[in-house]
Amino acid sequence: MTRPLFVARPILPNLEDLKPYLESIWDRRILTNGGVFHGELEKELSRYLGAPTAMLFNNGTIGLMAALRMFNLPPGSEVITTPLTFAATAHAISWNGLIPVFADICPNDLTLDPAAVELAITEKTSAILGVHVYGSVCNLDALEEISNRHHLRLIYDAAHTFGTTVSGRPIGTFGDASVFSFHATKLFHTFEGGMITTNRVEDRETISYLRNFGIKNEEEVVGIGLNGKMNELQAVIGLLTLPLVEAERKSRLALRKKYESFLEDLPGIRLLAAQPGVCNSEQYFPIQIDSKTFGRTRDDIYDGLKKRDIFSRKYFHPICTDFEPYRDFPIHSARPQPFVQEVKSTVLCLPFHSGVDDGDVDEMQDEFLRGF
Repeated sequence: MTRPLFVARPILPNLEDLKPYLESIWDRRILTNGGVFHGELEKELSRYLGAPTAMLFNNGTIGLMAALRMFNLPPGSEVITTPLTFAATAHAISWNGLIPVFADICPNDLTLDPAAVELAITEKTSAILGVHVYGSVCNLDALEEISNRHHLRLIYDAAHTFGTTVSGRPIGTFGDASVFSFHATKLFHTFEGGMITTNRVEDRETISYLRNFGIKNEEEVVGIGLNGKMNELQAVIGLLTLPLVEAERKSRLALRKKYESFLEDLPGIRLLAAQPGVCNSEQYFPIQIDSKTFGRTRDDIYDGLKKRDIFSRKYFHPICTDFEPYRDFPIHSARPQPFVQEVKSTVLCLPFHSGVDDGDVDEMQDEFLRGF
């Protein structure tokens, strides 16, 4: 057992494997602006994610900002999203001069509820920004039907679904664009990083301008862009980490089964059900705790594990509409009360990575069974 035990732990390559890449960078003295390793990683990820267009960014938030910008949404128009997400999702909308509109989530998978999205649409709506959470995938067919019928752009925050497929189709090929995060907490990482994927090869030029100040050549700037470029050190980490992903995913799948073996029959504990046809990314292991049935609250378990030097995470709590910038924003719901307001105090993500051993699982089981 290793303490402290955190909810996430980045997979890291062998340091000796890093050395020849660093020597190559030192020899070339090209550190950014589309270096050799940047190009190699982009090609590898395009193949791995099965997306015709796959463009690297220095982080996922900048990628989200650029994805929203690439569709020239009308200034001040509304983008419907979920409040059960990291603040960066809503911030990317606001940074673009757009208005985030929050819609409720589905109780079965905690993703954006299509019925709530319908209720949130107004004449000012220009796009839907769905978020695949914890590895659960949005209702892709329903959101696509809504976006097509109302002539809206459909973008996905795919930070939690690296490598996910739905009935064999890569997750990054749905909607108009998907944005991945390669932050150190993610299954695949580049220390910091991100990516935009689309189904259209012709998007590459637009995205390239967006991530590099709108620069076309030495003498031309053809649009308004920002500095979203990934540097060579980040790209090297990605090249060395990508081959390790499948082993890590298998380790997490085995850990999932160990957790399920003692949690699935506990009264008041709810696990997210597997989605038919979905190859899960194994990004997080969330549970929901019904305190009335279980006898203890989510916070009780969080604090109990923390005393054992095991750090779970109340993720996402608070939700976006609890934060100061969005506190007065309503949550559109097809229910009498938004389900997200109920679930935010029940979700807990347990440590989920190859660093969790059987002794750690036994300690967590002991904490959950305390009082039974």
